[in-house]
Amino acid sequence: MTTPSADPPRPARGGDEPARREAAFFDLDKTVIAKAAMSALRRPLYAEGLLSKRSIARAVFIHLVYLHLGASEQRLTRVRDSLLRLTKGWRRDQVLAIVEETIEEAVEPIIYAEALDLIERHHDEGRLVVIVSASPEEIVQPLGRHLGVDETIASRAEIDADGRYTGAMAFYAYGPYKAQAMREIAERYDIDLEASYAYSDSYTDVPMLEAVGHPVAVNPDRVLARLARDRSWDVRHFVRPVRLRDQVRDRMRDGRVHALSRVALSLLAIGATAIGLWLGRVHGPAGIRLAVRVLGLDPGRSGDRT
Repeated sequence: MTTPSADPPRPARGGDEPARREAAFFDLDKTVIAKAAMSALRRPLYAEGLLSKRSIARAVFIHLVYLHLGASEQRLTRVRDSLLRLTKGWRRDQVLAIVEETIEEAVEPIIYAEALDLIERHHDEGRLVVIVSASPEEIVQPLGRHLGVDETIASRAEIDADGRYTGAMAFYAYGPYKAQAMREIAERYDIDLEASYAYSDSYTDVPMLEAVGHPVAVNPDRVLARLARDRSWDVRHFVRPVRLRDQVRDRMRDGRVHALSRVALSLLAIGATAIGLWLGRVHGPAGIRLAVRVLGLDPGRSGDRT
């Protein structure tokens, strides 16, 4: 899991008693990013000799099935078992290095702008932000750092004494196991789950959504869409994949525009004050009244007979 950031101040609940902290839990694939994280990294893994062309073709097929038919329990199990067989014998440190080197190129362009905005909003409102994904921790943790979230929950493969994958799973972050990991984080940080939020696209994440008081279906599959409608859950549609650096640049540009606007208004106020003082010195009280009228600052101008 990622290293948590410093806790923001907790708002008062009444008197001197601090309110319990809230959290926002985000599924990753098709919720924060527009496709499966593992699929986005197939080219870098192929370039490093870890994937064959046949494996690439299989990954593309699995992604298309996942994209169009959704993530049923059976499909996720097949993907998990296939991935475990595929990675058996790989060195974990090599995979980590590939992810770190290529995450900007491979994953950044498919991050949803709407998800970035929500992550920022939840941080601004003092909530702990957590990525919860069935994808491998070797991908989820670096991406979580890249996104600036506080914690990650991810699947963890078994590693042998030589640092190689054994082909077995140590922890599978799926379905009810996601919800259990969320409750463990809530206990660690004294999180009020009833006041917290969760976002996911798949009905396999219903336990995750049911664990909080504010479940949100994002780009939901058919089953989740129907369930969200029946339970009156919030439904959102994320449609704008962007590069994280472009989003940061746009926000910096907007910030500069707002800053320049504030400077311009300040200069205008200073200039108006200087004009008023000059007219006051030259023409006395009549000059001050004239300055007020010229600058449009006299709400009762129509009643002034001077």
